Amino acid sequence: MSPTTRKDDQKGILQSLDWWTIGIYLALLVLGWMSVCGASYTYGDTEIFSLSSRSGMQIVWIGTSIVLGFVILMMDDRFFDTFAYVIYAALLLLLFVTIFNPHEIKGSRSWLVLGPLRLQPAEFAKFATALAEAKLMSTYGFDIHNWKHFGAAVAIVFLPMLFIVGQRETGSALVYLSFALMFYREGMSGTILFTAVAMVIYFVVGIKYESVMLWDTPTSVGKFVVLLLVQTFTAGMLWVEFREKRMVRTILSYAYGITLICLLFSEFVIPFDIVWVQIVICAGLIGFLIYEGLTTRFVNYLYIGIFAVGSILFFYSADFVLNDVMEPHQRVRINVLLGLDDDPAGAGYNVHQSEIAIGSGGLRGKGFLNGTQTKLKFVPEQDTDFIFCTVGEEEGFLGSAAVLGLFLALILRLMYMAERQPFKFGRVYGYCVASIFLFHVFINVGMVLGLTPVIGIPLPFFSYGGSSLWGFTILLFIFLRIDAGRNLVRQ
Repeated sequence: MSPTTRKDDQKGILQSLDWWTIGIYLALLVLGWMSVCGASYTYGDTEIFSLSSRSGMQIVWIGTSIVLGFVILMMDDRFFDTFAYVIYAALLLLLFVTIFNPHEIKGSRSWLVLGPLRLQPAEFAKFATALAEAKLMSTYGFDIHNWKHFGAAVAIVFLPMLFIVGQRETGSALVYLSFALMFYREGMSGTILFTAVAMVIYFVVGIKYESVMLWDTPTSVGKFVVLLLVQTFTAGMLWVEFREKRMVRTILSYAYGITLICLLFSEFVIPFDIVWVQIVICAGLIGFLIYEGLTTRFVNYLYIGIFAVGSILFFYSADFVLNDVMEPHQRVRINVLLGLDDDPAGAGYNVHQSEIAIGSGGLRGKGFLNGTQTKLKFVPEQDTDFIFCTVGEEEGFLGSAAVLGLFLALILRLMYMAERQPFKFGRVYGYCVASIFLFHVFINVGMVLGLTPVIGIPLPFFSYGGSSLWGFTILLFIFLRIDAGRNLVRQ
């Protein structure tokens, strides 16, 4: 390629760059630094730019991130497509090696310590996984409705999750669940997404109300409601798939009618556990679905039957997972979130203090470096996982809304950019990026407000640290480079 052609290509790249996204990125970096500065500042401190302070080091991370982004923009966008699997394999190897890392930080082996530098490979594995997914799903002949193809795509997400769990970093592993949104955009059945939502509902309702009795009967409200939901959801799926109004009406009439009769009998005649009757109803419903599937040869009947069986098995295994699989600190956090335990001085301390800090900010906040809760260090991890409480205290409701508005603008812009990609590789990668940012923002802000479990994941561009900032920058700028090359004429 001649120097003139190369120069024209670079000019085309700069003209094709999405400057709106870059502008949002820079704004988030500035606001993020202000938040780190506010969270780490102590009264009388005049060295906020010193490399010995957290705010000073964050400037270094920001500067190196911008340089890193510039380097990525100068690369050929075809590099990421060509070497996607190589990058993915390299990061998988790094994740595997990190499991045996002798350095344990806060109970986790997810950090590689290289002298004064600490890196968390899980933050970089996100863009590697997104590249591998984009490479696989853009392969000629790939069909997400083919179970083998879909299984391969799920395996690409599952492997890094497995290694990260091995590092005792469950929160970072859960981030990979966000790829489900990309799968849904690319044609994954909505039934799978609905099943995931249903499982969450079963878990929350079943665990929260398991010990509450229904009226004067020995029936657990949690079990009663969940089994009723299984019957309702199963009937609803039949309606969506077959539009058989009469069949659905008959199923619900029998299920609700028998349950109501047994409930009244248990309440006013002989008390007994109605859950056993509901299990028999569910078994009958599953048997009916299997019979219909075998006689009509419509496989969707069998799939709905599998959903019902899986729902029951999941619900009855949830208690075992909570009490025998999860770590004690994870179990306590979930119990606090569900209101089963009230521990403002223990497991609920972080959330309780962050809520106080956000509430004290009021409408307009206390101003930059004027937060009292954060200055007095009441909130643990206030410059990393709980940094949003600093935004709430210093900038108030208006500032918090502005920050969330910027994140929303970034995610919507990424989705818009993904839709305009001429090739499937770019579209899939773009939706992976948007999904990861959406998951991080939703869960991080949610846990600070006490709405989601505390799983310890950073707020993009705000939480202190180089690994997080570099990881999100690489993730974003690879997509910016792919998008900038969409209009270039290939030689």
